[in-house]
Amino acid sequence: MPVSSPEAYAKARQLVDAAHNADPSGQELGYADGVEASLLKWVKELVPHADEILLLAARCQHLERFATPRSSYPEGKAGYLKWRRDLYTIQANRAKELLLEAGVLSEEAESVYRWVSKDQLLRNPEEGTQALEDGAVLVFLSEQLGSFAAQHDEYAREKLVDILRKTWRKLSPKGKEAARGLELPDGLREIVEEATSA
Repeated sequence: MPVSSPEAYAKARQLVDAAHNADPSGQELGYADGVEASLLKWVKELVPHADEILLLAARCQHLERFATPRSSYPEGKAGYLKWRRDLYTIQANRAKELLLEAGVLSEEAESVYRWVSKDQLLRNPEEGTQALEDGAVLVFLSEQLGSFAAQHDEYAREKLVDILRKTWRKLSPKGKEAARGLELPDGLREIVEEATSA
């Protein structure tokens, strides 16, 4: 696939960062910085030949999430699932729009759209789609699982195990191998082992 110019990639990053920075709470850019650093670590480890467009796509996850709040959808599981599905497409469309504005080649912008929208994730994902999902899951397990469990202390152990089991299914074989090597605190480690043993 043809690649864009370094200037186009740099301009795209500027536009993506400006979009993150538009968050009224001021939190999204900092979140993107933190998640991107961890996500890129995993993407580079799992895909050693990762190119600039894949790394740029990693920064487009959660793009302008503040513009589509969870509260704009009905409460309950069905409302949550629709919000999440719609969010993937909204973020992917916005990423593609910004990349094209920056002068990134249309083929690369279209690839970012497919990767960020998680197209075909559970059926026949492209390498980019799977790499971003692997990275996101590994960031969640290694850095966010503890706070997630604390925020949902009303969840029974079985519910946490079920959530992790569904999350585990999204990982590639390489992603699962990396996840098994994570150092997790007591309590969480046992829950993860139970969720991934089947």
